[in-house]
Amino acid sequence: MSNHFADRLVEGIKAKGSPIAVGLDPVYNRLPLAIRESKELNDELDTESAIDAIFEFSTKVLRIVAPHVAAVKINIAFFEKYYWEGIEAYYSLVEEADSLGLEIIGDIKRSDISSTVEAYAEGHLSNPEFTNMENLVAPDAVTVTPYFGIGALQPFIDVASEQGKGLFVVVRSSNPEARELQDFTSADGKKLYTHVAEMLARVAGQDKYKGQSGYSCIGAVVGATDVEAASQLRSVMPNSIFLVPGYGVQGGTAEAAKACFKPDGTGAIVTATRSIIYAYETEKYKDLSSWEKSVEQAIIDMKQEINSALA
Repeated sequence: MSNHFADRLVEGIKAKGSPIAVGLDPVYNRLPLAIRESKELNDELDTESAIDAIFEFSTKVLRIVAPHVAAVKINIAFFEKYYWEGIEAYYSLVEEADSLGLEIIGDIKRSDISSTVEAYAEGHLSNPEFTNMENLVAPDAVTVTPYFGIGALQPFIDVASEQGKGLFVVVRSSNPEARELQDFTSADGKKLYTHVAEMLARVAGQDKYKGQSGYSCIGAVVGATDVEAASQLRSVMPNSIFLVPGYGVQGGTAEAAKACFKPDGTGAIVTATRSIIYAYETEKYKDLSSWEKSVEQAIIDMKQEINSALA
């Protein structure tokens, strides 16, 4: 197995035939009744009960989707709300995903001045050096924000380069509110997200960060909700793999996501969260025999839809 994140991701996508990452944003009151009504897991206001329910659900989702996808994106915020028990569950899920052969993206969106980023990089991306944490697994990649400057992210970049990890820098997110900042236009007509992309491309394009696939360990978050922007950014950042949110609930389609890929069908991985993990709530899948079958069918359908668009 390659020791370069981008190469492993490209290989995983090819092996699974699926450029998809399933997101885990578990919310207790949306968990299946089969879990929430369990005697030991039916108290939302008890942290132990709630996090055990969320962990059981998330573990089952991982096992359902693992045969179909190359990666999973775990949003740490949905675990941090449960304090130290949530953090423990987050890292336990990272370990579970690793045992299933998935590439793990920690959705943490951290950023700050370089000295603080160094601590963030050690805590969220680096393999632990503590003697009592020899078995702890850190994510393979994390999401970060560029507001403090691309240079301030250097500690994350260093860890990624040295340890075969990766990062995805938010360039053009999928939420509508982002436009008032990310679409800000300079006097010469350049949008802010383009400026960020150009800065990122200068770093990501350096040979020392690229794997044999030609892709860098430094990727970019580019939403599936603006085809024109995605097409432009694809040309600006040729060496970055795009992590593509917005598919499904946020209105992004397979055809829109296609703009994030190169003509050869590489260069992006589409994420879906609520449309997959809560598939059992939807009209299309609610009549299947179990919530697990609903999740499984939803990921199979998404896989077919994305591949058909790329074909």
